[in-house]
Amino acid sequence: MSEKKHRSTDWFGKEGKDGFIYRAWMKNQGFPPDEFDGKPVIGICNTWSELTPCNAHLRDLAEAVKRGIWEAGGLPLEFPVMSLGETLIRPTAMLYRNLVSMDVEESIRANPLDGVVLMCGCDKTTPSLVMGACSVDIPSIVVSGGPMLTGKFKGEDIGTTDVWRFAEEYKVGALNREEFRAAEGALCRSAGHCAVMGTASTMASMVESLGLSLPGNAAIPAVDARRKVLAHRSGRRIVEMVDEELTPSAILSRDAFVNAVKVNAAIGGSTNFIVHLMAIARRIGAPLELDDFDRYGSEVPLLVNLKPSGEYHMEEFYYAGGLPAVIAELEEYLNSDIVTANGKTLADNNRGAPCYNRDVIASVDDPFQEEAGITVVRGNLCPEGAVIKTSAASEELLQHRGPAVVFENIEDYHARIDDPDLEVDEDSVLVLKYVGPKGYPGMAEVGNMGLPRKILDRGVKDMVRISDGRMSGTAYGTAFLHVAPESYAGGNLALVQNGDMIEVDVKNKRLHLDVPEKVLEQRRADWNPPVHDFDRGYVRLYIDHVEQAHLGADMDFLVGSSGGEVKRESH
Repeated sequence: MSEKKHRSTDWFGKEGKDGFIYRAWMKNQGFPPDEFDGKPVIGICNTWSELTPCNAHLRDLAEAVKRGIWEAGGLPLEFPVMSLGETLIRPTAMLYRNLVSMDVEESIRANPLDGVVLMCGCDKTTPSLVMGACSVDIPSIVVSGGPMLTGKFKGEDIGTTDVWRFAEEYKVGALNREEFRAAEGALCRSAGHCAVMGTASTMASMVESLGLSLPGNAAIPAVDARRKVLAHRSGRRIVEMVDEELTPSAILSRDAFVNAVKVNAAIGGSTNFIVHLMAIARRIGAPLELDDFDRYGSEVPLLVNLKPSGEYHMEEFYYAGGLPAVIAELEEYLNSDIVTANGKTLADNNRGAPCYNRDVIASVDDPFQEEAGITVVRGNLCPEGAVIKTSAASEELLQHRGPAVVFENIEDYHARIDDPDLEVDEDSVLVLKYVGPKGYPGMAEVGNMGLPRKILDRGVKDMVRISDGRMSGTAYGTAFLHVAPESYAGGNLALVQNGDMIEVDVKNKRLHLDVPEKVLEQRRADWNPPVHDFDRGYVRLYIDHVEQAHLGADMDFLVGSSGGEVKRESH
């Protein structure tokens, strides 16, 4: 047991009435008196929820964390925070990422916690927990829930990426209703988050590459016993981190963020990575800007052959060596002397990590793709930037010129996309407005718009698409996303009209609306943003204070950290 004074001592170490109250009510759970005699108190921040299917196993996984904490001499106390499930929550989980970060921050600060284990899985639960913990900056370690097992359907491996393929095949009659329903039952065949390199897997890889988790966290399947072993060891480790005073700010240097950008390029990670990493960096105070994702990511080859950029799934990735094998392969690219959650450097943790399958994890000398990562483009359509995941795009569309087919909002898109009278062909550029942070609100994952039925019937699989929204990490296609400033904030995207010519040149990092400036000025004079009908509560607060995508879409008043001090006593 540690002899040092812990933060929790300000609660449980008090004499008189206050100490009596703090200890007495806790004892109704059956804790013996010596549990409050200076042991480090470890919070287990759990996003378990049956409304978040990807996190529905975290209650069980938390028991493994507790065993490790007890074993190391700590007192584990589990607490819930709002959970965000991508598949059910409306209008979009991203709308509530900042709210959960506030929940996490205030829950940690307000309670007698010396360290915290962040238990997360589905897309937004990971960044929201890390953002909140960074704002308080007490010792923290992440335990991800792990990916589900690879789905099996008609003798082939399937994952979340195949949802879009199944939907298109069902739309054109290649799958009948019975087959479509059978695919539903085959896709998600175990606990865990998406089995591809979507946003959830990208986030689990992000925290491992940042050094916020133990090595191997990203890829162990949710139902593999080794996931519980990692959780148990994380419980042990957080107690040591408290004694070492190893906080997020001691781990999350600029070098750590640059490492994460490079690793994300090598694994073909989601574009959602950008808005989440930017938000985390701005909470912890590390300098990071949008162009860093291009500057550092573009120099790294694509090493991981996973859907949606490749052919395998997270289960095979783990068997091939997981993220440690990737980090070992990237050693020459990384700042490997940064400290990580286990107290060792990134190099110490991963140097020499073996790769067991070069079909899944390639070498730097023989990569799957020479240039990968995320490209940041600019132009009069996106002076503050837009992004494209080139590894998921069609090469022939990376330089393109075509007429705009404009959808004024998501409802307009749904109403007209399959209209046989829609004036569109394969050279057209689909433009979707008002789906950014303020405009949707919440910056929904609708940027990879499904193609018009008449185009699919011709056998066309991809078109250029542009929006101020996001794209699911499990999706694919030539989609320009995160356009900033967004249309609702008065960006030029709001001024695009049907038939306007748009020029795409990814090699030269350019996205241009070929309309004379005088015409744009006149359109701007006639433009007014649509009127939102959100007039109360958190959503109103979000619209008023959310920042643009290139800054991480956090709330302006949450940027930076405020520490763990509680300014007033409760009694």
